[in-house]
Amino acid sequence: METRKKNNIEFIPVFERSFLKPKYWGNWLGIGALAGMAMLPAKVRDPILGKLGRFTGKFAKGARRRALINLYYCFPELSEEQRAEIVDRMFATAPQSMAMMAELAIRGPGRVHQQVEWHGREIIDQMQAEKQNVILLVPHGWAVDIPAMLLASEGQPMAAMFHNQSDPLLDYVWNSVRRRFGGRLHARNDGIKPFIGSVRQGYWGYYLPDQDHGAEHSEFVDFFGTYKATLPAVGRLMKVCRARVVPLFPVYNEKTHKLEIYVRPPMDDLLDADDYHLARQMNEEVEVFVRPHPEQYTWILKLLKTRKEGDIEPYQRDELYPRHPRK
Repeated sequence: METRKKNNIEFIPVFERSFLKPKYWGNWLGIGALAGMAMLPAKVRDPILGKLGRFTGKFAKGARRRALINLYYCFPELSEEQRAEIVDRMFATAPQSMAMMAELAIRGPGRVHQQVEWHGREIIDQMQAEKQNVILLVPHGWAVDIPAMLLASEGQPMAAMFHNQSDPLLDYVWNSVRRRFGGRLHARNDGIKPFIGSVRQGYWGYYLPDQDHGAEHSEFVDFFGTYKATLPAVGRLMKVCRARVVPLFPVYNEKTHKLEIYVRPPMDDLLDADDYHLARQMNEEVEVFVRPHPEQYTWILKLLKTRKEGDIEPYQRDELYPRHPRK
């Protein structure tokens, strides 16, 4: 997908005429269906999307297997039935969260603000009042983009790093929605410097701490019931950006049809931590948010791909949830 840059720092999605070709018509149909569902009241669409998500999740074999393997390692104390139920609930949560994101993009923030409940909003308000540089530490939840969009709609400049989607049409639509109320997107393949520049200019950074970036610059630290290669970059970002790190996590509540956004106190003690303890503190924040709401987390990611020398990559273990079970 071709892109153009603004001042060589900002990723701006560009519509391509090729998106109108027949090979994309199925994608357009899906996008249109989601937009249509977004126009329905949440109390009407959530039960439908929840059942649809659970049903679809039974057939998304690769994604389901990754989620089950992640939970097998991270929650060994749970039974197979309990882990399978978390995965089912996760697949139900995903379309419900996406529909709220679509509603926010289509209808604007006025209506959606009524469906949002902040916990710890005073922390955000104080940082804004003091005009502090801030990096929001946000674990990978299904509603991860919505808090940034809401803050941008209120006038808070936001900057986030992202990976391009493999499908160019979905990449265009998703990133266009993310930019609906302004802010900057920085592609990860452009490096970290544009993101740093934005935060130092007063944009609030949106940093996702739980991706696997390999062993070279990562620390192997505890992560739920296992360990994870964790990049301690947020400590360096904190120093070079002269920013405070504030953990945040969105939870979509299908019972109340509201998005609950949890904000925790700034991680000011990161300044004195070494890389190992810094990485562990980041994972602790993820655990604090995710343990009460495991269905909100994107367990389909290859979170545990990088292992210590001698350990087998979990997703290569054919005996775990075999792709082709023996009859």
